[in-house]
Amino acid sequence: MYLPYEEPNHNTPSSGGKESKSHLKSEQLQPESKADLLQAVIESFVDGILILTTERQLLHTNECARRICQQLISRGNSPDAIPEEVWRVCESLIDSRELFPGEKIVIESELETDRGVQLRIRARWLPVARGEQNFLLVILEDCNQTSQNMALSDAKKLGLTNREAEVWLLRRANLSYKEIAGQLYITINTVKKHLKNIHAKQQEMLWS
Repeated sequence: MYLPYEEPNHNTPSSGGKESKSHLKSEQLQPESKADLLQAVIESFVDGILILTTERQLLHTNECARRICQQLISRGNSPDAIPEEVWRVCESLIDSRELFPGEKIVIESELETDRGVQLRIRARWLPVARGEQNFLLVILEDCNQTSQNMALSDAKKLGLTNREAEVWLLRRANLSYKEIAGQLYITINTVKKHLKNIHAKQQEMLWS
Protein backbone atom coordinates (compact mmCIF):
# COMPACT_ATOMS: atom_id res chain seq x y z
CA MET A 1 0.00 0.00 0.00
CA TYR A 2 1.34 3.41 -0.98
CA LEU A 3 0.61 6.16 1.53
CA PRO A 4 1.67 9.81 1.18
CA TYR A 5 3.13 11.59 4.17
CA GLU A 6 4.23 15.09 4.99
CA GLU A 7 7.46 16.01 6.72
CA PRO A 8 7.41 18.53 9.57
CA ASN A 9 8.30 22.12 8.75
CA HIS A 10 11.71 22.92 10.17
CA ASN A 11 11.77 26.48 8.78
CA THR A 12 10.92 28.12 12.07
CA PRO A 13 11.99 31.74 12.58
CA SER A 14 15.09 32.33 14.66
CA SER A 15 15.07 34.43 17.80
CA GLY A 16 17.06 37.49 16.80
CA GLY A 17 19.69 35.42 14.99
CA LYS A 18 20.99 33.98 18.26
CA GLU A 19 21.43 30.26 18.71
CA SER A 20 19.46 28.71 21.55
CA LYS A 21 21.23 27.07 24.46
CA SER A 22 19.82 23.68 23.46
CA HIS A 23 21.27 24.10 19.97
CA LEU A 24 24.67 24.98 21.39
CA LYS A 25 24.59 21.96 23.66
CA SER A 26 23.72 19.73 20.70
CA GLU A 27 26.67 21.12 18.75
CA GLN A 28 28.97 20.40 21.69
CA LEU A 29 28.04 16.70 21.76
CA GLN A 30 30.77 14.34 20.64
CA PRO A 31 29.96 11.86 17.81
CA GLU A 32 29.90 8.98 20.32
CA SER A 33 27.45 10.87 22.54
CA LYS A 34 25.21 11.64 19.56
CA ALA A 35 25.15 7.94 18.65
CA ASP A 36 24.23 7.02 22.23
CA LEU A 37 21.51 9.67 22.22
CA LEU A 38 20.08 8.33 18.94
CA GLN A 39 20.05 4.79 20.33
CA ALA A 40 18.30 5.97 23.51
CA VAL A 41 15.62 7.74 21.47
CA ILE A 42 15.07 4.67 19.28
CA GLU A 43 14.80 2.41 22.34
CA SER A 44 12.12 4.69 23.82
CA PHE A 45 9.64 3.89 21.01
CA VAL A 46 6.90 1.36 21.73
CA ASP A 47 7.04 0.05 18.15
CA GLY A 48 9.98 -1.69 16.57
CA ILE A 49 12.34 0.70 14.75
CA LEU A 50 14.87 -0.23 12.07
CA ILE A 51 17.15 2.11 10.12
CA LEU A 52 18.58 0.46 6.99
CA THR A 53 20.57 1.35 3.91
CA THR A 54 19.36 0.53 0.41
CA GLU A 55 22.03 -2.22 0.41
CA ARG A 56 20.17 -4.00 3.26
CA GLN A 57 22.72 -2.96 5.87
CA LEU A 58 21.30 -2.50 9.37
CA LEU A 59 22.41 0.77 10.99
CA HIS A 60 20.23 1.08 14.10
CA THR A 61 17.49 -0.90 15.75
CA ASN A 62 15.69 -1.15 19.09
CA GLU A 63 14.84 -4.07 21.36
CA CYS A 64 11.25 -4.32 20.13
CA ALA A 65 12.40 -4.61 16.50
CA ARG A 66 15.03 -7.21 17.42
CA ARG A 67 12.39 -9.30 19.19
CA ILE A 68 9.99 -9.13 16.24
CA CYS A 69 12.72 -9.89 13.68
CA GLN A 70 13.85 -12.93 15.66
CA GLN A 71 10.33 -14.31 15.32
CA LEU A 72 10.51 -13.94 11.53
CA ILE A 73 14.04 -15.02 10.61
CA SER A 74 14.96 -18.68 10.10
CA ARG A 75 17.05 -20.48 12.68
CA GLY A 76 20.77 -20.29 12.04
CA ASN A 77 20.62 -16.84 10.49
CA SER A 78 22.52 -13.91 11.96
CA PRO A 79 20.70 -12.04 14.77
CA ASP A 80 21.14 -8.88 12.65
CA ALA A 81 19.56 -10.47 9.57
CA ILE A 82 16.68 -8.57 7.98
CA PRO A 83 13.60 -10.84 7.59
CA GLU A 84 12.48 -11.35 4.00
CA GLU A 85 8.98 -10.08 4.84
CA VAL A 86 10.47 -6.80 6.03
CA TRP A 87 12.92 -6.46 3.17
CA ARG A 88 10.19 -6.99 0.55
CA VAL A 89 8.45 -3.87 1.87
CA CYS A 90 11.77 -2.00 1.70
CA GLU A 91 12.31 -3.16 -1.89
CA SER A 92 8.86 -1.83 -2.82
CA LEU A 93 9.86 1.53 -1.39
CA ILE A 94 13.15 1.49 -3.31
CA ASP A 95 11.31 0.60 -6.54
CA SER A 96 8.85 3.45 -5.92
CA ARG A 97 11.62 5.98 -6.61
CA GLU A 98 11.29 5.21 -10.33
CA LEU A 99 7.49 5.01 -10.31
CA PHE A 100 6.94 8.12 -8.18
CA PRO A 101 10.06 10.32 -8.50
CA GLY A 102 10.07 13.16 -5.99
CA GLU A 103 7.00 11.85 -4.13
CA LYS A 104 7.04 11.22 -0.38
CA ILE A 105 5.86 7.64 -0.11
CA VAL A 106 5.11 5.24 2.74
CA ILE A 107 4.84 1.53 1.94
CA GLU A 108 2.66 -0.46 4.35
CA SER A 109 2.01 -4.18 4.65
CA GLU A 110 0.40 -6.50 7.19
CA LEU A 111 1.11 -10.12 7.97
CA GLU A 112 0.49 -12.75 10.61
CA THR A 113 3.47 -14.62 12.05
CA ASP A 114 3.60 -18.33 12.83
CA ARG A 115 2.92 -17.42 16.46
CA GLY A 116 -0.32 -15.64 15.59
CA VAL A 117 1.11 -12.14 15.95
CA GLN A 118 -0.53 -9.54 13.71
CA LEU A 119 2.31 -7.38 12.39
CA ARG A 120 2.11 -4.08 10.51
CA ILE A 121 5.22 -3.04 8.56
CA ARG A 122 5.74 0.55 7.39
CA ALA A 123 8.73 1.77 5.40
CA ARG A 124 9.58 5.34 4.38
CA TRP A 125 12.65 7.31 3.41
CA LEU A 126 14.75 8.86 6.14
CA PRO A 127 16.45 11.86 4.47
CA VAL A 128 19.78 12.69 6.07
CA ALA A 129 20.87 15.29 3.51
CA ARG A 130 18.73 17.27 1.08
CA GLY A 131 18.03 15.31 -2.09
CA GLU A 132 19.51 12.04 -0.79
CA GLN A 133 17.41 8.92 -0.32
CA ASN A 134 19.81 6.26 0.89
CA PHE A 135 18.35 5.41 4.29
CA LEU A 136 15.08 3.66 5.12
CA LEU A 137 13.07 3.98 8.31
CA VAL A 138 11.07 0.82 9.02
CA ILE A 139 8.43 0.69 11.76
CA LEU A 140 7.25 -2.70 13.01
CA GLU A 141 3.97 -2.53 14.91
CA ASP A 142 2.78 -5.52 16.93
CA CYS A 143 -0.97 -5.01 16.43
CA ASN A 144 -1.76 -7.47 19.23
CA GLN A 145 0.34 -5.47 21.68
CA THR A 146 -1.15 -2.20 20.46
CA SER A 147 -4.66 -3.55 20.97
CA GLN A 148 -3.73 -4.78 24.45
CA ASN A 149 -2.26 -1.42 25.44
CA MET A 150 -5.39 0.37 24.24
CA ALA A 151 -7.63 -2.04 26.16
CA LEU A 152 -5.62 -1.53 29.35
CA SER A 153 -5.83 2.23 28.85
CA ASP A 154 -9.60 1.97 28.40
CA ALA A 155 -9.90 -0.13 31.54
CA LYS A 156 -8.09 2.48 33.61
CA LYS A 157 -9.91 5.42 32.04
CA LEU A 158 -13.39 3.87 32.41
CA GLY A 159 -12.77 2.41 35.87
CA LEU A 160 -13.57 -1.15 34.79
CA THR A 161 -13.68 -3.97 37.29
CA ASN A 162 -11.06 -6.72 36.98
CA ARG A 163 -13.53 -9.03 35.23
CA GLU A 164 -14.74 -6.29 32.89
CA ALA A 165 -11.13 -5.50 32.04
CA GLU A 166 -10.47 -9.17 31.20
CA VAL A 167 -13.54 -9.29 28.95
CA TRP A 168 -12.65 -6.01 27.26
CA LEU A 169 -9.05 -7.10 26.66
CA LEU A 170 -10.21 -10.21 24.84
CA ARG A 171 -12.91 -8.35 22.94
CA ARG A 172 -10.38 -5.77 21.70
CA ALA A 173 -8.32 -8.73 20.48
CA ASN A 174 -11.30 -9.61 18.24
CA LEU A 175 -12.35 -12.72 20.13
CA SER A 176 -15.98 -13.76 19.75
CA TYR A 177 -18.40 -13.93 22.68
CA LYS A 178 -18.04 -17.72 22.64
CA GLU A 179 -14.22 -17.54 22.67
CA ILE A 180 -14.24 -15.02 25.52
CA ALA A 181 -16.61 -17.20 27.53
CA GLY A 182 -14.40 -20.24 26.94
CA GLN A 183 -11.21 -18.50 28.01
CA LEU A 184 -12.72 -16.98 31.17
CA TYR A 185 -14.91 -19.99 32.05
CA ILE A 186 -18.09 -17.95 32.09
CA THR A 187 -21.33 -18.08 30.09
CA ILE A 188 -21.94 -16.14 26.89
CA ASN A 189 -24.74 -14.25 28.65
CA THR A 190 -22.26 -13.16 31.32
CA VAL A 191 -19.91 -11.91 28.58
CA LYS A 192 -22.78 -9.91 27.07
CA LYS A 193 -23.65 -8.49 30.49
CA HIS A 194 -20.07 -7.31 31.08
CA LEU A 195 -19.85 -5.75 27.61
CA LYS A 196 -23.18 -3.99 28.19
CA ASN A 197 -21.78 -2.51 31.41
CA ILE A 198 -18.61 -1.44 29.61
CA HIS A 199 -20.54 0.29 26.83
CA ALA A 200 -22.69 2.02 29.46
CA LYS A 201 -19.54 3.36 31.13
CA GLN A 202 -18.28 4.57 27.73
CA GLN A 203 -21.53 6.43 27.13
CA GLU A 204 -21.43 7.90 30.61
CA MET A 205 -17.94 9.24 30.00
CA LEU A 206 -18.98 10.72 26.65
CA TRP A 207 -21.86 12.62 28.23
CA SER A 208 -20.02 13.69 31.37
